[in-house]
Amino acid sequence: MEAELTALAASGATTFVGLMATEAWSQVRGRLARFLARGEDSEAVDAELEESREELVAARRSGDEESAEDIAAAWRVRLRRALRDNPEAAGELRDLLDELAPHQAPGPTVTVNNSTNGGTYYGQVIQGHDISGLTFHGGGAAPRPDPDGR
Repeated sequence: MEAELTALAASGATTFVGLMATEAWSQVRGRLARFLARGEDSEAVDAELEESREELVAARRSGDEESAEDIAAAWRVRLRRALRDNPEAAGELRDLLDELAPHQAPGPTVTVNNSTNGGTYYGQVIQGHDISGLTFHGGGAAPRPDPDGR
């Protein structure tokens, strides 16, 4: 159960920090503050969230991804503690996450059929979808036979 709550906290922090830099943040902030406050002073939590948002925006503007990740890590810990102290809140957090970042409907199903007949191929063959960042290191093409058969 602990691993599930940890994963939920990580998902929540990623979603909330991701929303901090968007126009939707003004709508999300109050709800998240109420969730984290759990009946306490939600205004204080709201102020913390706004401070984190300002720090996140400044970090991203300056290209400081390490600071941006530190902000996400702090909210992961905060959410994990909130869930550990009140495990019943997990359902409420799941509902909030589903509402704020609904699961994408699966895309259309595509069927691809490929076939290769005859010949010898001396290079990489790759088939896939959304592939990037690949580097192939090879010795080049194999020597081709002389057309005169030598």
